[in-house]
Amino acid sequence: MSDLSSAAQAIWDAFNEEEACVFVDYGQKLAAALEAVADQLVPKEQVPPMLRSPELERLCQRQHTRSELLAIANELKAD
Repeated sequence: MSDLSSAAQAIWDAFNEEEACVFVDYGQKLAAALEAVADQLVPKEQVPPMLRSPELERLCQRQHTRSELLAIANELKAD
């Protein structure tokens, strides 16, 4: 396998841990994976003061996508 980014390596390690005779809570692991995806693909952004309408709309859509990913992750953590 080639070198992985730190986020990809963290996900790989989480899903490939050896946990003999222990219940594995895949919800927590999947939540961590989704959080890593959100951080990599749609990082949290600040709204610049002089942002015009089309750019503002795209930023809002990205942040909405991020919040949906993180909401799924929170569901998985709570389950």
